[in-house]
Amino acid sequence: MKPPARYSGLDGLRAIAVITVILFHLTPGAVPGGYLGVDIFFVLSGFLITALLVREHGKNGRIRLVDFWRRRARRLLPAIGVLVLVCCSIALAVGGNVLIGLGRQVLGAATFSSNWLSIAQGASYFSESNPELFRNLWSLAVEEQFYLVWPLIILLLLFVRSTTIRSIIIGALAVASALAMAFLYVPGGDATRVYYGTDTHSFGLAIGASLALASRDWWSSSHEWPRWLRTTLQSAGAIAVLALIGAAMVLPADADATYQGGLVAVAILSAIAIAGATMPGSQLGRVLDIQPMRWIGERSYGLYLWHWPVFVLTVALLPSFGLDGPSAWALGGVALIITVILAAASYRFIEQPIRKNGFRATLHTALSAWTRHTHLMRTGGWRSAPPRLTATIVAIMLVAGAGVATGFSVALDPGETDAQVFIEAGQSIAAPPKASVPTSGSEQSTPAAIPGGDQINAVGDSVMLASASELSAAFPGITIDAVVSRSLSQAPDIVSTLKADGNLRTTLLLGLGTNGPIDFDVLDQVRQIVGPDHQIVVVSVQAPRSWTPGVNTTLDAFAVQYRNVELANWQSAISGRLDLLARDQIHPGDEGGAIYAGTVRDALQKLADLPPLLSAKEYGLAPYPS
Repeated sequence: MKPPARYSGLDGLRAIAVITVILFHLTPGAVPGGYLGVDIFFVLSGFLITALLVREHGKNGRIRLVDFWRRRARRLLPAIGVLVLVCCSIALAVGGNVLIGLGRQVLGAATFSSNWLSIAQGASYFSESNPELFRNLWSLAVEEQFYLVWPLIILLLLFVRSTTIRSIIIGALAVASALAMAFLYVPGGDATRVYYGTDTHSFGLAIGASLALASRDWWSSSHEWPRWLRTTLQSAGAIAVLALIGAAMVLPADADATYQGGLVAVAILSAIAIAGATMPGSQLGRVLDIQPMRWIGERSYGLYLWHWPVFVLTVALLPSFGLDGPSAWALGGVALIITVILAAASYRFIEQPIRKNGFRATLHTALSAWTRHTHLMRTGGWRSAPPRLTATIVAIMLVAGAGVATGFSVALDPGETDAQVFIEAGQSIAAPPKASVPTSGSEQSTPAAIPGGDQINAVGDSVMLASASELSAAFPGITIDAVVSRSLSQAPDIVSTLKADGNLRTTLLLGLGTNGPIDFDVLDQVRQIVGPDHQIVVVSVQAPRSWTPGVNTTLDAFAVQYRNVELANWQSAISGRLDLLARDQIHPGDEGGAIYAGTVRDALQKLADLPPLLSAKEYGLAPYPS
């Protein structure tokens, strides 16, 4: 029995992968681990490409590399080309933030190097201040690099006669990639380098390839399989599918465990699901391929391509919509409808025709249509031209116009987003103290009802950075140590250093929590470091992120529990004035920064208005017996 031309169950797995990714991007907080769908795609690609190459070698005794690369080009390039031309043209009309970094992104799409160009640029997959129109193309770059290199490696591996040894070699490559991710990842830091890197994120491709080699002889020996083995493998596959869906619901992108084994576990589960779905006579494969899952899986490439650029452009075109709550879901719904329409059209009119007929035949058809249309124009004008020919010419003109528009959109890159402008305005002001400045008792000013800036250390993230000018104006002499993408987990080390250097003032302002969930114990650790004689103000978070409610609940509970801690309710103060924030609805401009500083002043006033603590005698309690 020969392997089938089309494996059962894989369209269903593609559907699960693309659905989780789309939900991750278009429905904030609904599927916090939806990005894991990319890793399912990686394992699927490694499995399918290796199976195709090994099958071709077994049938013909060789692998035609040029033919293989030509087929890959037919499959991938047309849809990407149309995506870039259409989205760049719309971006030109929209202007502003969506043009940021467009030249690098277009170059990455054209050269299959989006991931490495982003790493070199220092771009962050997890940053929300820059929309990056083609951010999702990083994973396609990893796959395209795999398609270029892997056939050469397979040719070398085929010299090894033992299937077991081949699988061990590929398994070793997977282990090396997984270890590289784990060791290069910095806990609590930005994971873009290990997430984007082909070297650190290719274990899924290798695991899929190893499965393809290991299952090569399944079909020839399927009649020998005992019933219990078939049942066990299908059951394991079904459990793996459920586990993948569960992981997509609970494994956040900012968890250390994600990069220290979590993504590897997802890749292994994906391989088990593929094995259970593609084994001879698998019922699991038939279940996964039911409609509409098969329809979605067949169009998963276009759905993945279009969903993110469409969402970014939809957000830019509908600025009155919010980026969290019902408004965000409405935006996601609009983007989803547009995505499905474009993906279906791409599959029907671009991907399938070129995949079947090739570039040359398609180009020949277009040129023939142009020749016939020109003749008809000379003899009878537009009205005598058949509709199909007219549509072809219009399409050619549109492509040419989109190419010109793409060039203009790249040239008109403004260089930085509105949020980056706000942040950079505060960077010249916000800086940690460089040296201890001891003061004698006679030089110390008498504390006011509200502490002056010379009594306040401010430690924060990019939101505080964007508000630095207004904070400095409201509290002259304040020291502001704020950087982009900082998380609360870094606060204990920062405060410890301030204390050790003699730079810790009587009041600590903490503006952290925008970039991920926070831990009450970390806040308590900071309080213990500063000591009971100091007061702390924590600033609530305004960000359209899934973790925002939890962060604000923790900050509020922390402020309520301790007398020397107060909450500056930035979210409440700015909630009715989101127009004063950048389009990301996170970073304030000048007016928003003034509101930020006002919430800090209100919190300090509450602390100053607290009555002094009474002694036991003042409470009227009897003294301890001597």
